[in-house]
Amino acid sequence: MNLLNSHYTEATTIAQLKEQFNTTQPYKHLVMDNFLEEAFANTIHDYFPAIDVLNKHYKGLNEQKSEGSNFEAFHPSFSQLRQMLMSKEFCQWVSDIVGIPDLFITDDKLGTGLHQGGNGSFLDIHIDFNIHTEKNVHRRLNLLIYMNKDWKDEYGGHLEMWNSNMTQCEKKVAPLFNRCVIFETNEISYHGYSKVTLPEGLTRRSFYAYFYTDIREGATKYHDTVFKPKPEDSTTKKIGTTLKESIKNFTKASLRKIGIHI
Repeated sequence: MNLLNSHYTEATTIAQLKEQFNTTQPYKHLVMDNFLEEAFANTIHDYFPAIDVLNKHYKGLNEQKSEGSNFEAFHPSFSQLRQMLMSKEFCQWVSDIVGIPDLFITDDKLGTGLHQGGNGSFLDIHIDFNIHTEKNVHRRLNLLIYMNKDWKDEYGGHLEMWNSNMTQCEKKVAPLFNRCVIFETNEISYHGYSKVTLPEGLTRRSFYAYFYTDIREGATKYHDTVFKPKPEDSTTKKIGTTLKESIKNFTKASLRKIGIHI
């Protein structure tokens, strides 16, 4: 926990965070600035890998971004941060704040990694997969730590939090340097970011961690990520997104029933 800003381990701060998490809308979340110890945050920023170092690149109807969990290719500070986030002490700190016991982060690409997007990057509004495809554990929270210094509003790329019926965006969070967002992942936690407009050489960067618990009794049955069209999307994109997501989720759920995980 020595990489965490000590302010966030104070009893009064923890009490405030508990209250904030349980009262925020459109779903439970926290926004914490100056999250990591300053010198360490600067190290993460300065050594953030180039986008082509990351081992996954998406360019489709609903997303254009890169991500990677190939920590062996990153500066050692990224493994340090990963180890802290996965520690029992940190997971207990999160559990105490959000009121979800026995949280943990899986030791794989569905546990921690990096996100990055260049000019034109976007991630359409969606809810996340709810069950880990291999470990059969329940995804409960997302944690994002942004690493973008001197980010300007005109760049776009704010984290958008939409209401449960996808009629409007209720909150936008700028992806500012050393800002951490934690939010509950459930069947109404619609989120994403609109297309960014960035000068040459600049990217939108973040470190992610996903928290799990054992499967809860009565939990929603397995589904993959579910993208939803925005009200302002073209008719073509609305139809294309709905069809693609229906086919994808039906196929993956059917294969899962016979023991095939993709």
